[in-house]
Amino acid sequence: MTVRSNSVGEPPRASGDDWYTRAPEEVAAAFGVDPAVGLSSARAADLLTAHGPNALPEEKRTPAWRRFLQQYRSYMQIVLVAAAVVSLLIEEWTTAILLIALTLLNAVVGLRQEGKAESAMNALQSMMKATARVRRDGTEAEIPAEQLVVGDIVLIAAGDQVAADGRIVEASALQIDESALTGESVPASKDAGMLPGPQPAPGDRTNMAFMNTPVTHGSGVLVVTATGTGTEVGKISGMLAATEKEVPPLTKELDTLTLWITGAAGLTMIVMFALGRQRDQAWDVLFVSAVSLAIAAIPEALPTVTQAILSVGSLNLAQRNAIVKELPSVETLAFTSAINSDKTGTLTMNQMTAVEVVSPTDRYTVSGTGYGLDGKIHHAAGSSAGIEDAILPYVVASDAKLVDGEVVGDPTEGALLVLAHKAGLDVDATRERLPRLATLPFDPDYKLMATFHSAVGADGRQVVRCFVKGAVPAVVARAATALAAGETIPWDAELVARAEAQTERMGGEGRRVMAAATRDLDPAGFDPDGDLLAYVTELRMTSLVGMVDPPREDAKAAVAGARAGHIRVRMVTGDDVTTGAAIARQLGIPGEAVLGADFAAMSEDEQLARIDGIGVVGRVAPEHKVLLANTLKKKGDVVAMTGDGVNDAPAIKAADIGIAMGSGTDVAKNAGRMILSDDKFATIVYAVEQGRRIYDNLTKYIRFVLLLLVTFVVTFLGATVFNIAAGEPFTPPQVLWIHFVVNASFGFALGFDRESPGLMQRRPRPRGESVLTRPVLVTVGIGGLAITVLLLGLIKLGQAHFDSVETGQSIAFTAFALCLIVAAFECRSETDSVLTTSAFDSRQMNWVALAQFVLAVLVTQMDGFRRILGTTRIDARQFGWALLAALALLLLWELGKLLARRSRGT
Repeated sequence: MTVRSNSVGEPPRASGDDWYTRAPEEVAAAFGVDPAVGLSSARAADLLTAHGPNALPEEKRTPAWRRFLQQYRSYMQIVLVAAAVVSLLIEEWTTAILLIALTLLNAVVGLRQEGKAESAMNALQSMMKATARVRRDGTEAEIPAEQLVVGDIVLIAAGDQVAADGRIVEASALQIDESALTGESVPASKDAGMLPGPQPAPGDRTNMAFMNTPVTHGSGVLVVTATGTGTEVGKISGMLAATEKEVPPLTKELDTLTLWITGAAGLTMIVMFALGRQRDQAWDVLFVSAVSLAIAAIPEALPTVTQAILSVGSLNLAQRNAIVKELPSVETLAFTSAINSDKTGTLTMNQMTAVEVVSPTDRYTVSGTGYGLDGKIHHAAGSSAGIEDAILPYVVASDAKLVDGEVVGDPTEGALLVLAHKAGLDVDATRERLPRLATLPFDPDYKLMATFHSAVGADGRQVVRCFVKGAVPAVVARAATALAAGETIPWDAELVARAEAQTERMGGEGRRVMAAATRDLDPAGFDPDGDLLAYVTELRMTSLVGMVDPPREDAKAAVAGARAGHIRVRMVTGDDVTTGAAIARQLGIPGEAVLGADFAAMSEDEQLARIDGIGVVGRVAPEHKVLLANTLKKKGDVVAMTGDGVNDAPAIKAADIGIAMGSGTDVAKNAGRMILSDDKFATIVYAVEQGRRIYDNLTKYIRFVLLLLVTFVVTFLGATVFNIAAGEPFTPPQVLWIHFVVNASFGFALGFDRESPGLMQRRPRPRGESVLTRPVLVTVGIGGLAITVLLLGLIKLGQAHFDSVETGQSIAFTAFALCLIVAAFECRSETDSVLTTSAFDSRQMNWVALAQFVLAVLVTQMDGFRRILGTTRIDARQFGWALLAALALLLLWELGKLLARRSRGT
């Protein structure tokens, strides 16, 4: 193995940064540092100058003025601005002011939504505001964490935050909570031993400590091997910077819709100008007609209505603990076809629970979940009178406490205290009855903890009683006898085999298994300051206990609901695949369980071929989660990713809909588009259901507004080609009335419509599938053409029979409003008839329709409306012609739906 130079110009590192493969003294020598002395202040200063502070780069914020101008890059904004400029040139001041006001409103709304999302990279950087205890020049000192350099000797103890990545050179019962980085549900035990290659995942590097992970137990000394962007957290920062958020599907749809309509309007303008000039029409008249067409062809109300629908939807979600940071994410939920869910705290309770106790002769099952004390112990097999002796070591050899339903201390020890309470043991009284004399803390080398207490032996004499709990192999290997029904029996091969079988069985069920034992010592031969491990021999086995982080009660039903909605759920966890697979079986998540490293090692073709059969991915690193999300996206899935830790942030950002837990890190929350304040998987499924409802309602409105736009464009084109009303069938005020009074009000009604029956049983829309499907285009095309023929016919009718183009335009304007009432009801479903009572089950639709009918009458009858809109009064017979046009549209549409139902066999 080669070691690079340790000069100031280049910090030393082993090839591949594999410090975990080298002995502590070799690591120290590579950095030219004595762990007992540390770096000199001068050398540390040189390294800090050469390589910069131990900090992550802050993401530069775009100035507010630039972000405001960026709102004008959308096609709709560009066309509105162009129409406003033309209006100014031809002195249509009112129209110009209205158009400019619209663009400002759209820009402010968009800017407000962007401002809600904080930078995940800046949240990572803010986590760096800490201090570190170091050895420099032979003395200990506390310095800002950002001044650490490679080669520094850092001292850590319980309660500290690791300030940089480093190789552990000394450890005493050291445990570090790496859950935010690795996803591990329990603190990782650390030691100074060497590890063999190949390169293990960060969670398996037991001799390394990583930046921004808290020390939960013990103490240690480490040599800093990486700072800032070179750390594991720094790599995540780089992944965040390199990952771009996806544009929501609806945003793409609206851009495409605007582009197509703008193109059609542009062609119509060309025809309009060509024919107008051929007919010797004045330029100013043609420009007014062009402005009218531009206003008609652009769905000015669409952004406002869409924002309102999404905003109300986000408020409803927030009331159910799903906080949406970016409004377009509400509709992205509707497309979700794959959910990659973190296990701990989302699918499970994140509260270790003892569920089974096995003594040498008996077996007990334990009910209840988490740290609640309402469960019971059931004696499932055997003849012992009680469980107290079997579990006593778990209670006594423990430093944890239960305070108001919360664990103070190690969560595993907390679960064992809950077990004791369920068994009827008074923990405080028991500990008081057995005064502690000495403690042998848990150490990864011997994998057990022992405490020594003053007790009374079976013969009534005073003894020193040793209570031991730890890993099953470590305790079993030191056992000589066993406790069975209050009697001591030999720990023979049969009992050893039984213990091994029970351990394997519980492990296969995803349980963490621990063993307990005792030993009585002669007080005269006990030295509390001596080698305590030497006393931990010839133990008397008392029991095995199986613990699990249980699934949430509502998670199984939520997973079933997701599957019913054709959404594939996968568990992504930092725990081992055995535990993950066992929990997945309980939750009803199908598929094989694979290691994250094994999935990453597959070729891209193999990943794509096998991904559908994978249900659990264990021991995942941040890059594995991003790879999983990207693989699913390549398969055509719309991916939701949940998580709570720093390690989850890149995948959360890479997913189509990143979901952070409310109890998680700020980094995860800032990278996500949605936050679950209750951390429940069931809330995700509810959010998807609501997303589907909102998107389904939005598609109803899009069908409606598309019909409106097609009608406007074709009507202006027909008026130009056939020289009807001088190529201007409707004036700018009339166009704006249709857009903002008729269109917008029906838009809100459709957007807040009732949920369509069977919505959650439908398959999610495939990635890239347009809302402009063939049936929609056919319906809109035929419907728009039919309305156009009716409107132009009414204008000609007014000109021929009433000697007034203005009268014809007023009839057509009224007919247009009435036709849109019909269209709004028809757009609620692609195939269902409106000639049923269920078609009128939406109260807001009924009220809006009634209001629009009244307004359709008033716009030609009231002087105020006539002055604003340029209409003329029409009589009952003329209104009848307008009403007849709406009835004709109704019959045509119902005929089309009848044919559609027959073709689909429904």
